Amino acid sequence: MAQVPKFPSKLFFFCEVEPGKGGETPLVLSHIVYERMKSKYPDFVGYLEEQGLIYTRVLGEEDDPSSPIGRGWKSTFLTKDKSVAEERAAKLGMRLDWNDDGSVKTIMGPIPATKVDPTRNRNIWFNSMVAAYTGWEDSRNNPVKAVTFGDGKPLPGDIILDCLDILEEESVAIPWQKGDFVLLDNWAVLHSRRSFEPPRRVLASLCK
Repeated sequence: MAQVPKFPSKLFFFCEVEPGKGGETPLVLSHIVYERMKSKYPDFVGYLEEQGLIYTRVLGEEDDPSSPIGRGWKSTFLTKDKSVAEERAAKLGMRLDWNDDGSVKTIMGPIPATKVDPTRNRNIWFNSMVAAYTGWEDSRNNPVKAVTFGDGKPLPGDIILDCLDILEEESVAIPWQKGDFVLLDNWAVLHSRRSFEPPRRVLASLCK
């Protein structure tokens, strides 16, 4: 939700099938993450706010359950037609570069890595930098190259890993049971998903 220019303001989650094990949804207050990062790494955050971030992924044609990215371009863009996929990507501000094997490189950005919450008038951490840098790894993707500064320069790995520690320290993990319902303010909290043992089915609805 933080690596696209148009994003929902509210997220609804409903647990239809609870996880066999794990699968919690960690939540963290985004303004707290911003404050801690700004205090500890003012130069990094300043450059990040100046340059923004570029996110790059390579998607296969079909879904790949073994990949943390998971979805192929057909299910991502809900089409088998490359021209339709390009139209839908363009509406998101995303560029597509097609590969000979049928996969596609998606390039999003530069887009802002922080925002100002208009309701509470405070700076918030609003990006998928840590998730991309530490998790977008499969046979097609190198996570270190998955996210860069907006000028193409690589991100400092030590700071990214420290940001991960901050996210973990400040987060509260929500365990799921069948029938649970959660409403999130996307301007107030960041969320993620912990690994799990199947089955797990948590439905999501996104609202402007």
